[in-house]
Amino acid sequence: MSETVTLTTDGALHPVAGDAIRQEGFLPSHVQQTHASFLLQLRNGDLGCVWFAGTEEGKPDVSIYFSRLPKGSDQWTAEEKLSDDPARSEQNPVLFEAPNGDLWVLYTSQDFGNQDTSIVRRRISKDGGKSWGPIQSPFDETGLFIRNPIIVLANGNWLLPVFHCNPVPGEKWHGHNDTSGVKISTDQGESWTEYAVPESVGAVHMNIVDLKNGSLVAFYRSRYADAIYASHSTDNGRSWSKPEPTDLPNNNSSIQARALSDGTLALVYNEISAKDSTDRREGLYDGIDDGKAPVGEKTAETQNLRRAVWGTPRSPMTIALSSDGGKTWPIRRNIEVSSGSALSNDTSGKEHRNRELSYPTVTELEDGRIGVAYTFYRRAIKFVRFPRSWVSAA
Repeated sequence: MSETVTLTTDGALHPVAGDAIRQEGFLPSHVQQTHASFLLQLRNGDLGCVWFAGTEEGKPDVSIYFSRLPKGSDQWTAEEKLSDDPARSEQNPVLFEAPNGDLWVLYTSQDFGNQDTSIVRRRISKDGGKSWGPIQSPFDETGLFIRNPIIVLANGNWLLPVFHCNPVPGEKWHGHNDTSGVKISTDQGESWTEYAVPESVGAVHMNIVDLKNGSLVAFYRSRYADAIYASHSTDNGRSWSKPEPTDLPNNNSSIQARALSDGTLALVYNEISAKDSTDRREGLYDGIDDGKAPVGEKTAETQNLRRAVWGTPRSPMTIALSSDGGKTWPIRRNIEVSSGSALSNDTSGKEHRNRELSYPTVTELEDGRIGVAYTFYRRAIKFVRFPRSWVSAA
């Protein structure tokens, strides 16, 4: 039996004992399960964070929440619920501050336990997140998912990386056939055109970084739990090379990379892959059954499709730095390590058997420090901040 872990989710940040240049704390949360945070450094100096929370991922009581760390503060504000559709599970929120100052929150909304029914929704704030406009659906598509930031290029184009949850005919969705693409807007988000990433089956959670040299690099989560993948574009995101594995491992869990002010790339991920573990399970929503039958007929092609690998532990939580545009990652440090971090939605009971550290988000803070937030045991969002020197001091 695992020991009971008591969390203080009051939003207060404290120096870490024996490591005073690092501060950490848990964001305010009063919901059973929390997951998939996203950080954004706002132009006014505040730091914004969104995540989803409810009784269990995939269930219809899951909603989007928002908190901010005011400039110069060590205290996150109380969480605010931004969505509440009683019929759908709302997940994977993304914050975006448009050039005109509007603050967007985009998120996914799906039927009970069926990720291939997802649509993307959006709300816009005209006052920096103090109040929010109506819920909108900017894309008329089903099975569309998001996770990583919109970026704005020097030519004014907006790029939103997406992935498509494509079910295998005759089966429930388990992620085996997912593909990636980039939606590009040339009119400040009024309309979008999608450009597919070639040969991207299994490469999801696309995360685009502008290298400021005429090229873009994208990093991907792998459904096969083998490695983080990367691809490149030299035409502002309209065409991409085939995603290829890097030397960074992946466990079929989310990653995030962002460029720091001097061009260094910071990437947060779990330093583990399927070859490091024998843990396995069928899919993400094994414990959720909506009673719906699979659609379509199996074919020889889909029967032979490579299968997603689920169940690899989601720990340690690691940060890596690259000074060559993501070609190599010589500087790596574990932010936190847990044990028994099986992939499970279960947070019930005293044992709280899910010990995952997952779905990290990273940003450079106004004062030059690095901020990282991630899921802690599915019970809270943990936030950590430290100077860049901390990463290379291990």
